[in-house]
Amino acid sequence: MRGLERLFLLANASLFASIGFAAALSLTMSAAPRVAVVTGASRGIGRGIALELGAAGYAVYCIGRSSRTGRAYDDQRAVADGLDLTVESAAEEVSRKGGRGIPCPCDLSSDDDIERVLDEVYEKEGRLDVLVCSAFTTPAKQSIRGEFWTQGMQMWDAVNGIGLRQVYMTCQAAAPKMIETAKRTGNDQSAPPPLICLVSLFGGKSYTFNVAYGVGKAGIDRLSTDMSYQLKRYNVATTTLYPGLVRTEANLQMVEDGTWDEASGNLDLDQGESPEFSGRALVRLASLSKDDMMSRSGNVEVVAELAKEFDFTDIDGSRPASIRSLKYLAPNFIFPQIEKEAGKPVPSWMRDNVPDLLLPWSVFSSGPPPEMDSR
Repeated sequence: MRGLERLFLLANASLFASIGFAAALSLTMSAAPRVAVVTGASRGIGRGIALELGAAGYAVYCIGRSSRTGRAYDDQRAVADGLDLTVESAAEEVSRKGGRGIPCPCDLSSDDDIERVLDEVYEKEGRLDVLVCSAFTTPAKQSIRGEFWTQGMQMWDAVNGIGLRQVYMTCQAAAPKMIETAKRTGNDQSAPPPLICLVSLFGGKSYTFNVAYGVGKAGIDRLSTDMSYQLKRYNVATTTLYPGLVRTEANLQMVEDGTWDEASGNLDLDQGESPEFSGRALVRLASLSKDDMMSRSGNVEVVAELAKEFDFTDIDGSRPASIRSLKYLAPNFIFPQIEKEAGKPVPSWMRDNVPDLLLPWSVFSSGPPPEMDSR
């Protein structure tokens, strides 16, 4: 019997006797803080999600390889000097925001390390309510853009080792624990179900950057969908989260270094989302009732569209447009092309009145923009 369960028995002996073990355990579980595990929590989107879960009162296990007690890694993207992007600093900030942050240094390329950490979390907490897989990497000294036959296997191994294989392994190790958590929280349909969130990006729907990247993102999307079929009977939900353009520490540094425009295709990072915006979206999804969340389990959810649905904003009070909205696509892709061909700027009346109209995903599955299509 786990330590947490022993405490439950001792503290709630009279309750167990009066209403029965299963009902009392369900009441106790629902009253206890929910527990989340976030991979890639030391930086970027993963860190933003961990912080917002903390603000919502979760116990957040911050998992990643960057630790104050570990070695420095030379294969990470550059960030500004002086930033403490470690699992320890993420956990401290989670706690400052009102949650309970727990740092968990972990080599996510190691199956044994992943299983060890998840076992430790479950042994200590007796539950696992939310799993967020956000860890991702690309070769730090290689351009992410390029023809696949010139990039070598290091691009595939970097992008899809941590970005896909590790995600599958983490979900595999976490699923039994989340199934048990769902059993213990009872049959209350208003209670949120355990939720597995896979962080993906627009590359899962349309050509972006390179072949290995797109294959990996599409794999993440399919993984979430297919897991939802098998987990539905156990009342465990899945979701794929699509942030837009995000002002991560590494992207901001690329602006400083003068490499952002070429890498991004001249996208305006000033109009991007904060990492915390994704966290606010996840908190809303994780708070949905069992019926509501299970009905959308396995779906792709765009962060900006969730903000509109659930009426929340980014940390600066703004509400960025969805990556498939004309309001985002026109200034970033359509207008620059018009201006290039016409040799003059788009009129302000046109630029200022773009509707927030969502295009169907099928529009993006046809391939890259014309200037990138050599077929």
